[in-house]
This record gives sequence, C-alpha cells and structure tokens, in this order.
Amino acid sequence: MKVEFAPINIPLKRRIQTVAVLQWIFSFLLLAECCCGLFVILILSNFWFLAVLYLPWLYFDWKTPCAGGRRSQWVRSWTVWKYFREYFPIQLIKTSELNPNHNYLLGFHPHGVLVAGAFGNFCTGPSFKNLFPGLTPYLHITPFWFGCPFFREYIMSAGMVSVSKESVSYVLNNEGGGHASIIVIGGAEESLNAHPGSLTLNILKRKGFIKMALRHGAHLVPVFSFGENELFKQVANPKGSWLRNVQEKLQKIMGFALPLFYARGVFQYSFGLIPYRQPINTVVGSPIPVKRNVNPTTEEIDQLHALYLQKLRKLFEEHKRNYGIPEHKSLIF
Repeated sequence: MKVEFAPINIPLKRRIQTVAVLQWIFSFLLLAECCCGLFVILILSNFWFLAVLYLPWLYFDWKTPCAGGRRSQWVRSWTVWKYFREYFPIQLIKTSELNPNHNYLLGFHPHGVLVAGAFGNFCTGPSFKNLFPGLTPYLHITPFWFGCPFFREYIMSAGMVSVSKESVSYVLNNEGGGHASIIVIGGAEESLNAHPGSLTLNILKRKGFIKMALRHGAHLVPVFSFGENELFKQVANPKGSWLRNVQEKLQKIMGFALPLFYARGVFQYSFGLIPYRQPINTVVGSPIPVKRNVNPTTEEIDQLHALYLQKLRKLFEEHKRNYGIPEHKSLIF
C-alpha cells in the first residue's frame, strides 16, 4: 500500500486541531481502560489508601449518572474542544424554536462510529446554549461507562448521563421544563452500519424512547447529523457475514459494539484511527408536541413512532441537498 504523507508546511492551527482530535480518540478508546488500570495500580501500591478512600465515594455517588450527572462548565469550555470542532468542522443547525418551558427528547441519528456530532454539539462549546437559550442538554450514553473509576467523573463533567430509564425519567421530570434529553436512538448496534454513504438506521424496533416521551409529556425532536458516517471507513461486515455475526454477539454480551474502523494517521493520510476531515452538520428539526400519557397503549406508541419516522424522513429530505446527498438517496429504516 502506497503511503500518502502529510505536507510539511501545514499551518500550525491545523496541527493543533489534529492533536485535539487525537486526544478525543484516546479518551473514547483508551481512557476508561487507563483509569481502571490506575485504580488497580493504586490498590497494589503504597498509595492504596487513595483507592480505599475512593470506594466510599463511588458507593455513595453510584446513582449520580441517573440523577442528572455532575456537569462542569469549565470542562465543557476547554479550548481543546474548540479545536476539536474546527477540525471537521462540526456545526449545529437550528430549524425551529424550542420553547424552554417544555422538556424535550431529541432523537439523534445516525450513530456513526464514535458519535462525534453528538459529543461536539451537546457536550462542548456554546452552540446549543446560543441557539436554544434556556435549555440544558443531557447526552445519554451506555450505563457501562459509569462503572469505570475516575473515567465516570470525566464523562459526567462533560454533561453525559446514563441512558437507563431511571436517568431519562429524571431529566424529563423537570418541572417547568428547560431540559433536553439527547438519545442516540440506533445505539451501539447501528455503529456496525456506519460505512461512508450508508443511510440505514436501526429504528423500526426502537420504541422505548417513544414510551418515555409519552409518559413524561416530553416533546419529540428528530435530529439528523449529516456527515457522521463519512468520518471513518470500516472493514466490510454485511449482514450474515461471519464478522457481523461475531460483532453482534459481542455487542449483546458487552453492551457496546466493536466496529473495525480506520481512517488516517497523524502524519500521513493512508491509515490510522484519526477521522477524516469531513464536515458534520447536525440539523435539529421541529418539535412534535406530545401530551403526557402515563400508561400509553401499544397503539398509541406505534402511532407516535410512525409520526416520528415521518418527521425524521421529512427533515432528511429537506436538507440532504445542502450537504451533498444525491437526490435519489433516502433513509432506510
């Protein structure tokens, strides 16, 4: 394979952007493991008392990821996130007003490989706050990560909380409104479809978010992130292949998927784990009003689910031309 090296005279700003993304990749793929390793080292070292002191904190703080988390505006405003967003770049697009007197459940699509658009738009920077004043975003992620010592504190500081029913209920129960739950509807399973050009969404059987919206009277908002699937390439894993079967079995066991992805490196463009410089445009659609229904029937859930799919498809069709999607291509549910 011929290696294409990066030019020597690349501007310093672009180098800093690459380092910022490299830091994000490390945080996403290795930081949790490093934090767990550090905890074990502390137990086995002369500083074992630090680990012992942390255990009571972990016990009493265990439910925090299900109770709104513990965000830090200082962490969310780090300069490194500015360069991270500029690398692609990442942009949040508003199509309608969201009244802060209501609570909202935003369905984010597609998952992509590493959900860069969701993290960049809802966990860093002032974009969401400036576009939707009065609303506080909560990005819900797999509960597994909140069991990792130290790492859990880091991700909570960015505004991430558990995707458990208890956690979503806590956010959407806010009296007076002003809360926005962001859920990546397709989940980890959808990341296995994250190939460039793919428009397949794992949503037909995903109706739990509809039930939660009904129970809490939270308005539903479809969100489509154009460019999310273009950041990485993935080893071919069509449905029914041995690789896909192994990935799906591991996903069911561990709760998260293991897509075999690759892109570019730091100093060359031929291979590596740094995402390609592809723009991510996350479009926030119009809200679907939802009346509170504590015990919705199956028919009511299916009806609202069908309406949500209709609004999501409409959002995609209205904006696809702006972001390089061919006219003949449509979403696949």
